[in-house]
Amino acid sequence: QLQVVESGGGLVQPGGSLRLSCEVSGFTSPYYVVGWFRQAPGKEREGVSCLSMNTGRTIYPDSVKGRFTASRDNAKNTVDLQLNNLKPEDTAVYYCAAAYFVDAVTLQRMCEIRKFTSWGQGTQVTVSS
Repeated sequence: QLQVVESGGGLVQPGGSLRLSCEVSGFTSPYYVVGWFRQAPGKEREGVSCLSMNTGRTIYPDSVKGRFTASRDNAKNTVDLQLNNLKPEDTAVYYCAAAYFVDAVTLQRMCEIRKFTSWGQGTQVTVSS
């Protein structure tokens, strides 16, 4: 089974930065996607990045584009998420998730939240002065 572990959360002031890490293990195919999601209290879980480990293509929502950057290290089977210029509204539990590609499915479709089959426990990011 795919296993996902994320880390790196913490408390940061507005305008500050954090770097989150996600490690995927137990995979039997290199063709998988890694997504970062966040969920604030009372709000729906939303994707903040989605990266193909095979191609490196990454999708971001407009809410974080230009501030958050996902990067892959295939040798380590990790995907980091660099969070810059953090705002109080970025406060949430951040989750990493992974899923195998399926045949003839585009990255956009694979990045839908319901496609992800393996989830980490989450790491808290709090942005507050």
